This record gives sequence, C-alpha cells and structure tokens, in this order.
Amino acid sequence: MDLSTLIAEPWADYGLIDSGGGVKLERYGRYRFVRPEPQAMWDPAGTNWDAHGEFVPASDEDGGGRWQFDKPVPREGWPLSWQDVRFQANCTPFRHLGFFPDMAPVWSWGRAQLAGLEKPQFLNLFGYTGVGTLAFSAAGADCVHVDASKKSVAQARENAALSGMSDRPVRWIIDDAAKFVAREARRGRRYDGILLDPPKFGRGPEGEVWRLEEDLPGVIAGCRQLLDADSRFLFLTVYAVRMSALAIGELVRAHFADLPGKVECGELAVREEARGLLLPTAIWARWSRG
Repeated sequence: MDLSTLIAEPWADYGLIDSGGGVKLERYGRYRFVRPEPQAMWDPAGTNWDAHGEFVPASDEDGGGRWQFDKPVPREGWPLSWQDVRFQANCTPFRHLGFFPDMAPVWSWGRAQLAGLEKPQFLNLFGYTGVGTLAFSAAGADCVHVDASKKSVAQARENAALSGMSDRPVRWIIDDAAKFVAREARRGRRYDGILLDPPKFGRGPEGEVWRLEEDLPGVIAGCRQLLDADSRFLFLTVYAVRMSALAIGELVRAHFADLPGKVECGELAVREEARGLLLPTAIWARWSRG
C-alpha cells in the first residue's frame, strides 16, 4: 500500500508561520501563538516570533499545561473562517484553539467525493466543535454530528449559528461513538460518507471509556455496516499515538475488502509559510469508491 501526504496550505485566517526547536508559531486570524511541536526537530527560520501567547506544557506526558499571554487575547474567543464556514477560535486548556486546521484538505477531499449526489448522507464521528460537519453541510449534505462532550456539541451549534447554518439539516447528537454506530447498524441506516477523528483516550457521556488501540477496530467494523457499494468514502485520522499509517490502512482494508474502490493511507501535514517545509501532524487511512 502506497503512502501519500495530504497538505494543509495556508489560508486567510490560518497559517503555520514558522517552526523548529520543538515548537511552532501559528496565526489564527490576527493573533499569533506558540505551541509545542515535538516533530519540529529542525531550527526555526526566525528568532523573534512576537506571539500573543504560548502554551507551556506540563512536565508529564498527559497533555497538560497552561497558556501564558504576552498580549491581550479575547478569552471568550474570536471568529475565523474556512471557505463558507465561520466558527469561534479560543485558547482551550488542551493546547489547541478549538479546531484542527490540518483537517482542511480532508474536508475538501470529502466534499469532492460527495459532489453530484442529491442530499448526500454524511456522518461525523467524534465531531468536536463541528467545523468539519459545517463544511459538509455547506456543500449540501444532510449531516449527523456525534460527540460525547456536551460542551463540544454546544460549541458546534454556536458555530452553526455563526455560519448562518442553524436551519441546515444537521442532527447534533451527544453520545458514545461506538454505541451510536452499533445502534445505527441495527436500524439499517446507511451513509454516503463517514469521517472519524477519534482521540487517543476519552470518556462517553455515561462514563464509557474509549481507548484508541482497543476500540478502533470495533468502530471501523461498525462503520462498514453503515456503508454500501453506492457509498463514497470513509476517512479516518489518528493523532498522538505510536501507530503506523500502514497499520490503520490495513485495518480499513481488512474491513472494506468486499466493497469496490480502493484503500489508501498516509500522513497529514501543514505547510510552513517561512520556508515551505512540511510539518507532519497525524496519520490517516481512507476507503473511497472512486
């Protein structure tokens, strides 16, 4: 199986300005932030980054830490746009800013797969703050957005309102992803496209425990039951784990061997503005009918 790279290019409201020495400098609208990035093993292009804030990680490996601000930043957040979607960015306790900009090429690719269908059915599992869901809704899809966090789904609804999409056909569901997929399979539901962006570890609304390495195969098997020969794609992204793109590619291929189409895998990356180098961020695998 060949590996390929999906590259997030800079756009008006986001860019990876510079990186190196284990950190990266990004712009989110008119604000600039420094965040940890272990894969930035090279030297940065510049030295005076002049950021508004920096996330300082804790000494453990559990992702903790805190923000330090050198300039005023709206604590309630500020609006950004990606194509026809508007959403709120803010400095979260989890070191990111309320969305994942490296997913932009995934949204573009998925929308292209559904092009030409009348009211395609799209499922976004682990949908977080809904930027991906709204990207597909803006392209005409009937969407189902699933996340275990009430706060994230509430933010997703606010982003829908900010985008002027409150009246779009989106089902906002607070649920454990594995349980939801199993119920949909029993109901005989089908989708034209499915996007999965699972965390390494998480808890469902009723305390269900999610461990990526243990639970991902079952969810992939369940998603296979929600897709058929007329469906267009399944796209899986995996962050922050010691796992190979080939491993998740073979997992998807094992469950989708009976469907026409192809399985591919590779890495997500963001292009740095200073030098054009590529900063890897995640691994991915996908099945597509095309």
